[in-house]
Amino acid sequence: MDNLLTLIETGVANISNFLWTYILAIILIVGGIFLTIRLNFFQFRFFGHVLHRTIGQIFKKNKHEGTITPFQAFTSALASTAGATNIVGVPLAIAMGGPGALFWMWMVALIGMATRYSEILLGLKYRELNKEGVWVGGPQYYIKKGLGWNKIAALFAFFLMIEIIPSVMVQSNSITTQVEGAFGWPAWITGIIITVLIGIIVFGGIKRIGKVTDKLVPFMVLSYLIICFIVIIANIGAIPNIFGLIFAHAFTPVSAAGGFAGAGIAQAIRWGIARGLYSNEAGLGTGPVAHAAAQTDHPSKQALWGIFSVFVDTIVICTVTGLTVLASGAWKEVGADQSSSMVNIAFADVFGEQFGGAFVAIFLLFFVLTTVGVIIFFGEKQAEYLFGLKVSKGMRIVYVVSIYLGAIGGLQFVWQFLDLLLAAVVIFNIFPVLFMHKEIKAITEDYIERIYRGKGGKPGVKLFTDEAKDSDGIDQ
Repeated sequence: MDNLLTLIETGVANISNFLWTYILAIILIVGGIFLTIRLNFFQFRFFGHVLHRTIGQIFKKNKHEGTITPFQAFTSALASTAGATNIVGVPLAIAMGGPGALFWMWMVALIGMATRYSEILLGLKYRELNKEGVWVGGPQYYIKKGLGWNKIAALFAFFLMIEIIPSVMVQSNSITTQVEGAFGWPAWITGIIITVLIGIIVFGGIKRIGKVTDKLVPFMVLSYLIICFIVIIANIGAIPNIFGLIFAHAFTPVSAAGGFAGAGIAQAIRWGIARGLYSNEAGLGTGPVAHAAAQTDHPSKQALWGIFSVFVDTIVICTVTGLTVLASGAWKEVGADQSSSMVNIAFADVFGEQFGGAFVAIFLLFFVLTTVGVIIFFGEKQAEYLFGLKVSKGMRIVYVVSIYLGAIGGLQFVWQFLDLLLAAVVIFNIFPVLFMHKEIKAITEDYIERIYRGKGGKPGVKLFTDEAKDSDGIDQ
């Protein structure tokens, strides 16, 4: 039996690795480039405007249709991407692909901005008001209503609903491992604590999730960045050389040094792209689920937050993490099998060994609370789409139980299917988005004319479906 399980695990791992290394990477990159060109490089040409309309208007109130504020939708979506991936995934990419991996993360983020923007835009256009008076949306809605591909919409919803189970388990296990190493707490104690806390958050629905994330996520991100910047400043003399390494080894092999085993160009590209895609979730279809509940009167207006979220997640947080482990020399001190400890080592060099492990553990603890709360909401919405509100409430209980099972290391065999399920989710989302490029372009051009230039908008462009009208009840 053990041999059979090992054989299945190996087979699943090989298939997942092949899909993410070649098939999905190519699809997402080519798709991102296509959307970037189709939108006339919108994310670059209007980036200053993006900053003004997002971070520049955080505290501006509006009375548009929606369940949560635009900023709450942004922090809810960011909570599902920022956290463990940034402080564990980036060091892993550097350990496997060398400093050049960071360059390829930047590249995939720049084109991923167009993908993230496009899917959120569609999520807003095709959102609906459910029986509880909450705005819901996501790929399953725009696939069904925009293309009429009912079976594909159902498959997307089903695979994302199931994928949340191993995803929750992995997240909760990562924090119990960190807390046990930093404070010596047994996994079952940490498991009970996070299960109860997350249960309180998710049973409050999207409004409570939004209220938690809009306070906790900015605080944790800023705290993490400040600590990293202190480490970077302490090693400021190494920064020019580090940037040289990043650009040089994006196109040339890097030899072994210390615990680093060396890496070729292909490894830098493979790990940089894979970690970049996995970090910002552009093309995964989760962003539209969170943003569909936002108060807005134009799909593009809220979709701008998608561009900003990729910028914050990958260009800012991932870059700062990368510079921290590179400038401190932590990337040379341990091998790939211990890459998750690189940030701890970098912090310990400046603040002491106890602080490094404790801070990372606390940071992950708070982010897991928000991350898991948000992805459970994603799963619930898929169950609601497929089976109705009653079943979605039942899946909420399944997810909460999965938190504890993952925390104590239970059902680890299920974890092996995470990347495989994610691959299915991406495939069932990205192709419909690409097929709807004309709508994306038309709505974007309407936004440029109507909001950016202050003119009358593009005639004949329908911004929302019949179920999602603007604040004045005008079907645009």
